[in-house]
Amino acid sequence: MEKAFERFHQLILSKLKGAFSQDQEILQASEWIASTIQNEGWIFTAGTGHSHLLAEEIFYRAGGFARVYPILDPPLMLHESASKSSLLEREEGYAYKILSQINLSSKDTLIIASNSGRNAVTIELAQAFQNQGAKVICITNLAHSRSVTSRHSSGLKLYQVSDLVLDNQGEIGDAAVEISGIPGKVGATSTVVGAALLQGIMAQAVESLVKAGTIPELFISANTEEGEKYNDSLLEKYKAQVPPL
Repeated sequence: MEKAFERFHQLILSKLKGAFSQDQEILQASEWIASTIQNEGWIFTAGTGHSHLLAEEIFYRAGGFARVYPILDPPLMLHESASKSSLLEREEGYAYKILSQINLSSKDTLIIASNSGRNAVTIELAQAFQNQGAKVICITNLAHSRSVTSRHSSGLKLYQVSDLVLDNQGEIGDAAVEISGIPGKVGATSTVVGAALLQGIMAQAVESLVKAGTIPELFISANTEEGEKYNDSLLEKYKAQVPPL
């Protein structure tokens, strides 16, 4: 019998294959990202709980765009209080408090991740960007999202208020590996698949920009000899505009 890590490996490979079969969605997302960069808009990223990891995945990253603005609200992350963050992400109106100090425009694109897509904060973040004419790309687990009710008074879920939906191909509950003798499953897959999708979209967007004659501003690893000096000029340009920098 295969060991648990081997079963997890095979599951991840299968889910990655399924995720990357969404080629039309990936190409559309990359076109919107390229357009955002060409028009000097911002790539905003957001997510609550463990999904905030995807909000950070393409921020200040080697090979990543400089014009990325992650919406990182500590109470919605895990390091202050994981249990409280689970309650706060359900609170209607909180998203608008987060956005009160951020300027949005129709040139921007929001990439937002939520496995269940049922909580108020992510739903209202997506709606706020759409109201400004910005594009909204969500990464979600459609099987899970369709199996639960919305926690927003509108009755809507994230995939229903997004312009483009990428399915992370996850199991209901995220964990995917069955082990006899325990309740539930182990081995969550949403972060691995979500991160891979994001990096694939960004790579495609860069290639499209270069083919169109635009050389985008990209960070280089600060741990290489040339990287730190190169990045300093981008930090000087954008640090005042992006608080997390």
